[in-house]
Amino acid sequence: MLLIPTLSPGASSFPHHRATLRLSEKFILLLILSAFITLCFGAFFFLPDNSKHKRFDFGLEDVLIPHIESEKEARHSSRQVIHGVGGHDEHRHSYRQYGWGHNELKPIAKKGHSTNIFGNSQMGATIVDALDTLYIMGLHDEFKDGQEWIEQNLDFSNAEVSVFEVNIRFIGGLLAAYYLSGQEVFKVKAVQLAEKLLPAFNTPTGIPWAMVNLKSGVGRNWGWASAGSSILAEFGTLHMEFVHLTYLTGNPAYYQKVMHIRKLLAKMDRPNGLYPNYLNPRTGRWGQHHTSVGGLGDSFYEYLLKAWLMSDKTDTEARKTYDDAIEAIERHLIRKSNGGLTFIGEWKNGHLERKMGHLTCFAGGMFALGADGSPDDKAGHYLQLGAEIAHTCHESYDRTVLKLGPEAFKFDSGLEAVAVRQNEKYYILRPEVIETYWYMWRFTHDPKYRQWGWEAVQAIDKYCRVSGGFSGVKDVYSSNPTYDDVQQSFFLAETLKYLYLLFSSDELLPLENWVFNTEAHPLPVLHLGNITLPGSETQR
Repeated sequence: MLLIPTLSPGASSFPHHRATLRLSEKFILLLILSAFITLCFGAFFFLPDNSKHKRFDFGLEDVLIPHIESEKEARHSSRQVIHGVGGHDEHRHSYRQYGWGHNELKPIAKKGHSTNIFGNSQMGATIVDALDTLYIMGLHDEFKDGQEWIEQNLDFSNAEVSVFEVNIRFIGGLLAAYYLSGQEVFKVKAVQLAEKLLPAFNTPTGIPWAMVNLKSGVGRNWGWASAGSSILAEFGTLHMEFVHLTYLTGNPAYYQKVMHIRKLLAKMDRPNGLYPNYLNPRTGRWGQHHTSVGGLGDSFYEYLLKAWLMSDKTDTEARKTYDDAIEAIERHLIRKSNGGLTFIGEWKNGHLERKMGHLTCFAGGMFALGADGSPDDKAGHYLQLGAEIAHTCHESYDRTVLKLGPEAFKFDSGLEAVAVRQNEKYYILRPEVIETYWYMWRFTHDPKYRQWGWEAVQAIDKYCRVSGGFSGVKDVYSSNPTYDDVQQSFFLAETLKYLYLLFSSDELLPLENWVFNTEAHPLPVLHLGNITLPGSETQR
């Protein structure tokens, strides 16, 4: 069992960094970046001074919801930040003025931005995705603004959307906001939306389509997917939210849908024990034999582990499936480069591609999170593996001009942790490396993870801040970056949240009580005891 030391409150809990800034100044600058959430919604903020517990009656069982608290140092610094950001009117009202209600913001053009994953409609993705970040940071006025917009404007009447993206961003965000605040509207909206996703599962196998029209219920898959397949990371990243939906509503349909997917996968042959990224929902056969712990595969493995954690470690089937998958990944995908960097490659038709994506960098945190409870007393091994992946991903940042990581990087032809192709040199405000720093900090308290996080803060603030917010950059190896002019909703939901948590006490959303979905939305561990979920086999 891993022993996780606790942080004592106060300034002493924050390690000194090598840079010349004093600790309080560093925290102010970090919170300036974090306070961009405030700027998006247009008001100042404070952090709560009390630590309390609330119990909400959800019908099946009470869940203990710790009322979050940040350290005195953070509260003191955040009040100073108010004065530091108050004069930046061009930032403060950006999303509110230019993109309010739109899914995302174009911070240079200063207008709303929509993508086809949300059906090109105004569903307020940034508002919903940032709700729990606002609450965690104590930005209650801005949280209330978001709540009012959701009450009055959020509807799901006419759009074709990505089932996966809507689940992790909208349903996950609404559920987290509900658990944190107790406001009923968030649960109601989450259930309304989930009902509109259910027709996506009407396939011969029960594997859902990638896209569904919220009005007609007609589903389809991405045109680029192998042989009309559904994507492993998409249909495999529904479990957390759907189990909570059954838990909150008593409707067994959600639980049954995700358990059916698990049972179907358990029956299938897996080449070398690996899960291919493509599965045809009509035939139930694998598509192209491509396995990745990055894009197309990543969060499937994450949700196996988190299903076990979320069940208060009673879902042993999920844990065993995770352990078996990680064993195959370690055997076939994880290698060490000539320069000594541990990386996770991609398996394509019997060949290992020595390339790792930014998305894959989440796995360092996953290995650390899953270390406790791993078989054969391998907890230390997996914690070390997490540290090695964190180091490799830090190198991918450190070897660029901007000190921001590329979308993908290779380990061959004498190049290591460096992007080669032009279309892999971009950074779109992604959170995965920061996510791993945070998990590694929680489990080891090695000060280098805060140091590395601080380096990322400085780089993001220096190179991604533009006139109306923060933008992705097209080439992290160029000293004169050009911008993509998109402020992704996950920048607010994940990147800033993980940075904030990295410099906060372990008592803020402790991992024994909360499990984060793949969009960093915290959902409480379900201490079900003898109560079974409606529709589960043990109940029948």
